[in-house]
Amino acid sequence: MTETLKPYREQLDEELMSAVQKGREAAFNELYQRYGGRLYRYFYRMLGQDPEKASDFAQDLFMKLIERPEAFDTGRKFSTWFFAVAANMIKNEYRRMGRQPGTSALTEEVPATASDPKLFQQIDAPVERAYIEKAVGTLSPSHREVFLLRYQEGLDIKEISSIIGCPEGTVKSRLYYGLQKLNQQLRSVLR
Repeated sequence: MTETLKPYREQLDEELMSAVQKGREAAFNELYQRYGGRLYRYFYRMLGQDPEKASDFAQDLFMKLIERPEAFDTGRKFSTWFFAVAANMIKNEYRRMGRQPGTSALTEEVPATASDPKLFQQIDAPVERAYIEKAVGTLSPSHREVFLLRYQEGLDIKEISSIIGCPEGTVKSRLYYGLQKLNQQLRSVLR
């Protein structure tokens, strides 16, 4: 079987993991570029907005990838597998802490300029974001997890189901009830 000659930046995640399993450092670097920021944000939002903890968890996850690349089955979708490992790390941390994490930041600040035609929307955005963050923080960990995987990471129901290890119907239910709770909380604030 001939190895692919495409540059790493053009390869699928699964192809990169196959190269990582063969000891190719450049393939690992490409995966880190693709997933480092996403996983940091995921850990940050799930672990109480603690930047040091989020950074430590992201680094630990990549260390696991370096130490045991053979743990990945190249027949699976990499992103689903990687987020499942991250979700398990979070669950273990919840157990260790014996409590639920704090609120969740959904987006980064967007700088507004005086010449921006959407200035008023940008002025209101931090206030709206604060209400949403507070409301998301009140969700149970299982509802918050599916909410963030769906709306922050853009994963589909099937991928989320695989990551958290429950049926697709359960994921849909958690999304539905989580969104209902968010809707109720935001309505009460806006009245």
